[in-house]
Amino acid sequence: MTKTDLTSHQWKEKGNEAFKGGKWAEAESCYTNAVSFAEQGSSEKSICYKNRAAVYLKQKEYTKAISDCDKSLEICPNDPKALFRRCQALHALERYEEAYRDARNVISVDPSNKAIQPILAELHDIVQERLKINSQTNTKVSQMLKLAFDLSTDKERRETSMNNLLVLAREKAGAEVMFKEGIITKIHQLLKIEKNEIIIVAAIRIIGELCKDNVERTKAILQAVGVPWFLDLINSRKEERINAAQHCMQVILNSFSGMDNKPDTKPDKELCEKYKKEIDTLLTCLVYSITNRTITGMARDAIVELIMRNIHYTTLNWAEQLVDIRGLQRLLEVASELEEYKYESAMEITPSSRTITSVCLARVYENMYYDALKEKFMKAIDEFIKEKLITPDIESKVRVVVAITSLLLGPLDVGNTVIAKEGIMEMILVMAGTDDILQQKVACECIIAAASKKDKAVAIINQGVNILKKLYTSKDDSIKVRALVGLCKLGSSGGSDAAIRPFAEGSTKKLAEACRRFLINPAKQKDMRKWAVEGLSYLTFDAEVKEKLVEDKQAIKAMIELAQSGDQSVIYGVVTTLVNLCNAYDKQEIIPEMVELAKFAKHHIPEDHELDDEDFVNKRLSILAKEGVTTALVSLSKTESHNSKELIARVFNAICSQRDLRGIVVQQGGAKALLPMALEGTAKGKKQAAQALARIGITMNPEVAFPGQRIMEVIRPFIALLDPDCSALENFESLMALCNLAGVNENVRCRIFKEGGFQKIENYAYEDHLMLTRAATQCLTNLMMSPEILKFYEGDNDRVKYLVILCEDEDVETSMAASGALAMLTANSKKACEKVFDSKNWLESIHYLLANPNKSIQHRGVVVVLNMISSTKDVAAKLIETDVMEILMALTKADAVEEIKIRELAGEALSAAAKWDLIKKNDEDPQGLSNINLDTPDPVE
Repeated sequence: MTKTDLTSHQWKEKGNEAFKGGKWAEAESCYTNAVSFAEQGSSEKSICYKNRAAVYLKQKEYTKAISDCDKSLEICPNDPKALFRRCQALHALERYEEAYRDARNVISVDPSNKAIQPILAELHDIVQERLKINSQTNTKVSQMLKLAFDLSTDKERRETSMNNLLVLAREKAGAEVMFKEGIITKIHQLLKIEKNEIIIVAAIRIIGELCKDNVERTKAILQAVGVPWFLDLINSRKEERINAAQHCMQVILNSFSGMDNKPDTKPDKELCEKYKKEIDTLLTCLVYSITNRTITGMARDAIVELIMRNIHYTTLNWAEQLVDIRGLQRLLEVASELEEYKYESAMEITPSSRTITSVCLARVYENMYYDALKEKFMKAIDEFIKEKLITPDIESKVRVVVAITSLLLGPLDVGNTVIAKEGIMEMILVMAGTDDILQQKVACECIIAAASKKDKAVAIINQGVNILKKLYTSKDDSIKVRALVGLCKLGSSGGSDAAIRPFAEGSTKKLAEACRRFLINPAKQKDMRKWAVEGLSYLTFDAEVKEKLVEDKQAIKAMIELAQSGDQSVIYGVVTTLVNLCNAYDKQEIIPEMVELAKFAKHHIPEDHELDDEDFVNKRLSILAKEGVTTALVSLSKTESHNSKELIARVFNAICSQRDLRGIVVQQGGAKALLPMALEGTAKGKKQAAQALARIGITMNPEVAFPGQRIMEVIRPFIALLDPDCSALENFESLMALCNLAGVNENVRCRIFKEGGFQKIENYAYEDHLMLTRAATQCLTNLMMSPEILKFYEGDNDRVKYLVILCEDEDVETSMAASGALAMLTANSKKACEKVFDSKNWLESIHYLLANPNKSIQHRGVVVVLNMISSTKDVAAKLIETDVMEILMALTKADAVEEIKIRELAGEALSAAAKWDLIKKNDEDPQGLSNINLDTPDPVE
């Protein structure tokens, strides 16, 4: 029978059957078919709607339930069931006044309805309380509005009133009252004349709170003031105002797309389709404002960051749209801007603008998922360069070279493709050879960026090293320091391989000393000090340079101060230098057999310098941590660049590898900075951050290291380390950290369970790896306190059997953990006591525990036996049939001081057996128990 062969009534009956069986998806489908076949306006259609609403209630899809009840009530007004179901849905959505209205209507239509009576009473109390609160809120809002917007009121009272309004806006009732009182119009008018920054920032934040999680209010606010007004708000030199306006615009986007500000948030596809016009308008306004000549550099950075933050959501589809509306060209305009060119139409930029724009370009390119999109991206880049080079003036050439440098610092593949085009490299080298300072400067920067890979570096060494040496003799320090960095980068093309040195012996030390002089000289501009650090970032592949630099406290201090300045453009140099000092870069595993093969084939074999031995590295880590490098890393971690975050996470992880340095990391805010990096970023970056957090979690009390909600948020990154692609050390440290977390409280254990941690941890308990097995078993022991985990062991599986086997493990720590877990399990589950016998060698395991020379294991064994005997008579009888009773009797006679508790527990086990009449009393026996009483049949009842 096909779908169309069934009538509406038949579909409804099928839906009723599915509903009774708890098959919600099937019931929903049947009722949907019933609705489609029912006659328009018929009572049958009304019933189908309210039945489907019942399904939606079960699935907690309350908005859909309300919609179906509305449709049912349109056909049959005052239907008590439809009213009741709508009341339930409204109640769940905390729309109490509307729910109360429906509850009263149900009573008026069906006075004998007992189901609605308690709900009506509850809603009556809630509504009365809300009326009282709303009345108070109304009064508060009215008072605050009057004071905050009255310019004649004194400054302090106005500031306090506006901040009070901000607090009230965070409450649902307060936000509703304010919106109805027309606060948006008031703020719109006020900000035209307001000079007080505290009041301005609070007003902007109030708008953000009103837009939060409320699409209707957000739409009304945008209709009243428009997106350009928010762009005007962001146009400031005050960081706090810019941050407030940027956050406000993000909240508006979140309302339309269903996101929040959590790291793992994702847009809701249905909402994005519904509000596509509003979301796309927001992108267009942001893109067109990028090149607005009237906005401040800080505002421009904030706008680019806002785009960058949301560009990777495929549901929003901003990346492709940005390319289509010539957004790339606008980003390149910013990327090619120079502070040296001061003319009427110049854009204001900050020292961080080009770095932020480079990261944004990289993010856009990452989202060009297929070749056609990548070609479109490249075409837009080519168009920009051609348009600039049509006019052969110096400014155009300079801008093109600066744009190429930005691409080399962002989407590297794109930058390499552009620089490889005919005539581009030649143009750069010609500009470097001129006497014009500006041309020399930008050409030098481009050469540095282009030497990103060893093969590229070789090509540039051949073509450009003489030019760089010539530029290094320049009297202009800005040229000299850039040429110095270029030479540093080319000189480090061998990486950490001590056998490869492109320049003469001792050259790297001389270059490092030159960089150091620029770095520590307070008279030098920050720009030159920044370049000096970048030079060191290349030279610190050399172990001798590392040792000299790390002992130079003045240079380290200068580098940390530079990092704490907040300038995004210093990140790469500082962090890469720190990565090199900590040896936190990836190292290729050297397999002895492959080394022999390489020698035979006369291939080059990388060599480690003796100063890169573990002892030297650990000493460097200790010096850096004690000099305050963690505070610099926390400051730098605010970057939007995932690659930079990965480098920062690497340094954190290297420092956390030293147990005595972990406290310093937590104390200086390192754990807080690491958490977002563990949740979002590159795969390696997330892994490094997660491992650093795990190391902290092993050493420190988790409640101290991860206070508040943070203790829940670290669980996901820890579980992510329980992956076959991670190293055994990463697995082990994650298990240890999770073990400590599992001992905190039931909420944490439930979160580990919900995140799928239990199954992953369990898998490692059966690994052929001593440390992993031990750590996983210890973790399971702590998890065993959770009722959720007990259900797993009581199920139809071999979990108890495997736990019994683990009790006999050769490793004492593993055996102790497994027997502890079994003791807890048998104490809380009679079924688990029965399942102990599923193990083929259960008796040998019991013997192993009861006769174990380790008193802790023996103690756990006696507890397991006591639990089993106390559980049921059948389990107790099966135990007493064996020689377990004789062992217990022997344990009750032990004289050693450390065996007192074991002796007492063994006596309790025998007493428990006596209660089942499995052994009989003997007055001459000191314990009052002896002899198995199995030969006497049970009395007939």
